[in-house]
Amino acid sequence: MTAAPNPPLLLEPEQLQPYLTDPRILIVDLSNPASYAAGHIPGAIHLDYADLIRVEPPAMGLLPDEAWLGEVCSRLGLTPERHVVAYDDEGNGRAGRLLWTLAVLGHESVSLLNGGRRAWDASGGPLEARVRHPSRGAYSARFANPAAVADKAYILERLGHADLALLDTRTPTEFAGLDQRAARGGHIPGAVNLNWIDAMDPQRQLRLLPDSTLRELLATRGVTPDKEVIVYCQTHHRSAHTYWVLRHLGYPRVRGYPGAWSEWGNDPSLPVER
Repeated sequence: MTAAPNPPLLLEPEQLQPYLTDPRILIVDLSNPASYAAGHIPGAIHLDYADLIRVEPPAMGLLPDEAWLGEVCSRLGLTPERHVVAYDDEGNGRAGRLLWTLAVLGHESVSLLNGGRRAWDASGGPLEARVRHPSRGAYSARFANPAAVADKAYILERLGHADLALLDTRTPTEFAGLDQRAARGGHIPGAVNLNWIDAMDPQRQLRLLPDSTLRELLATRGVTPDKEVIVYCQTHHRSAHTYWVLRHLGYPRVRGYPGAWSEWGNDPSLPVER
């Protein structure tokens, strides 16, 4: 009997149902612990968001090292063969950050649950309150895909290039420097702004807008598939979600900047635009 194909990158709640008992699928819940304990998708393992970030003030969302990520993945019971489905209950920024981290590790067999927990509930999906404790795996984490990451040196080198699109996914007031969350307000020179929540439909439990609408939102800002796109926010939480929006739409060259504005806006040696 032929095994069922892996789920698509953007997975609807109804599409997840047949995979709930599939041992190849690892469902990871990144909601807050109380929400997970109250009820979660059957079989889902909980992961604290703090395990995905390295804090070196003022930079608050850096990528942890390979040893740390290997421990996190092993604790989840992840193996290279398993397909990860991630979700949370607050817009899928946390879930996006997990899947971006896995992309950096070269683990591309992943899905984002469209709309996360809210969409699952609205679809009538079942819940369980049992806390799952997975069997420990032995995951060797290596930064196998550096093309998924941008650091400040890389961005500085690429500033002003015609084939670069810098996409700032913070609020318009943060982008303009009116809501200042670092020593300096503003944005990276040449960046354009698309608030991450503007890619979601609040009438459909924060599922993504139709692909055609998303493409138009991006194209009107000059963010087109022929360019290399670097996404950032304050700590690469919101922008990790946008990374997967772009990947879902087939953009071939997308990087996330984990230092984000908490690093850039606090470094007086780096240029800022308002």
